[in-house]
Amino acid sequence: MNKTPQYKNKNSTQTLREGLEEYYAINLHLTPPDSQPPEFAKILLAHDVGHVIYGCDTGMYDELKILPLFWWTSECTFQKFREMRKTPAVDVMYDDMIQEHGVLWLYGSILKVLPPLIPELISIWFKTHNRNKRLPFLEFHPLLDRTLLDIRQEFDLLPLIH
Repeated sequence: MNKTPQYKNKNSTQTLREGLEEYYAINLHLTPPDSQPPEFAKILLAHDVGHVIYGCDTGMYDELKILPLFWWTSECTFQKFREMRKTPAVDVMYDDMIQEHGVLWLYGSILKVLPPLIPELISIWFKTHNRNKRLPFLEFHPLLDRTLLDIRQEFDLLPLIH
């Protein structure tokens, strides 16, 4: 019986730290950030924290959804993302994914989820385009012992979580 992870409940009273522990316990296939070079580990951990805060899983649909969520609601704007993308370790991650699954799998998976994702991204953009208060990205540590509900309320993320 598959139980929905607590961190995916939009009104979760789990702390971010507890949600992150649950996320790693459920997703054993993920690369542990502490196994990576420090520069990339920091980005990878922040990305994983985003999965917990936004209540996203690790499937292609949510992986493609989480990037615009970061760009439109966090300190990881598209410009900052492009700067981080220049990190050599990020290239290794993409190269490893392509080597493991193949380029056809990657682009096929993207094309498969885009039709249902595009309307959701449009809706998210309308809900976020005038946002002033942005969720911390790399400097998320002060949020670790706060509840997910509290974080989601403070940064007005509840309307974006299903």
